[in-house]
Amino acid sequence: MADNNASDTLSVAVLGTGIMGAAMARNLAGAGLDVRAWNRTRARAEPLAADGIRVTGTPAEAVDGADVVLTMLLDGPAVLDALHQAAPALPPGALWLQMSTVGPEGLAPLARFAGEHGLRFVDAPVLGTKDPAEKGELTILAAGPQDVRERAERIFGVVGSRTQWVGEDAADGAASRLKLVVNTWVLTVISGTGETLALAKGLGVDPRDFLAAVAGGALDLPYLRLKSELILSENYPASFTVSAARKDARLITEAAQNAGVHVDLLAGAAERFRRAEGQGHGDKDASAAYYAGFDD
Repeated sequence: MADNNASDTLSVAVLGTGIMGAAMARNLAGAGLDVRAWNRTRARAEPLAADGIRVTGTPAEAVDGADVVLTMLLDGPAVLDALHQAAPALPPGALWLQMSTVGPEGLAPLARFAGEHGLRFVDAPVLGTKDPAEKGELTILAAGPQDVRERAERIFGVVGSRTQWVGEDAADGAASRLKLVVNTWVLTVISGTGETLALAKGLGVDPRDFLAAVAGGALDLPYLRLKSELILSENYPASFTVSAARKDARLITEAAQNAGVHVDLLAGAAERFRRAEGQGHGDKDASAAYYAGFDD
């Protein structure tokens, strides 16, 4: 964890306590901040009470009097719905750190909402999954005005190990666009790993012989090793789920179409995530898209 020196008087409302949001909330509380948390399914947020986090029944209760509002929800519509529920209690001038993966199209209505309600808005999607989130080692891709960055960094320094600022106007979408570019690479690697190991099985090749063949060379990747081990162990603890990967693939496809870019590898990956979800693997790690290589 990069920085535990945030003021204990800073209050943060975390809206969305799934895999990522819960880890971020715990780290913020551990750094001495006053943390309130809300989740659509309250039972998923309740365990946070043991970490000294006040679990609330509504978004409005969570944001009431908060200095910072942090959103970590599934997509743009989910974020906007939570903020509409929170609207009556939003403190004017509060800093809103939008840290969900929403894409450029999903970001636009959020930026409008921030302007209409007098919020200081920073778009800050993250790179990393469950393990780096729990360790406070996320990479934050951020866009927002200079005069709020010091306050934002007090939060980012707790939940992440590095922040890359890419613009001063959050509404411009530079951070969300960069997140989609990075995720295009991530999703194609995950899909390609599963497809390669599925083909190995189909051809009667020991998948560990494939891994040995590329070991130590330019074709070897830590991420390849990580996802391959999950597939070979047939153990898929959720860090970034098949369903989340499918959602991100949709956002990338929409953005690419709007930009006039063909993303053929990503389209193939999206189809594999769709099939794996249909096979009942939606809540497993995205590497479970491996099963899309076989008939049900």
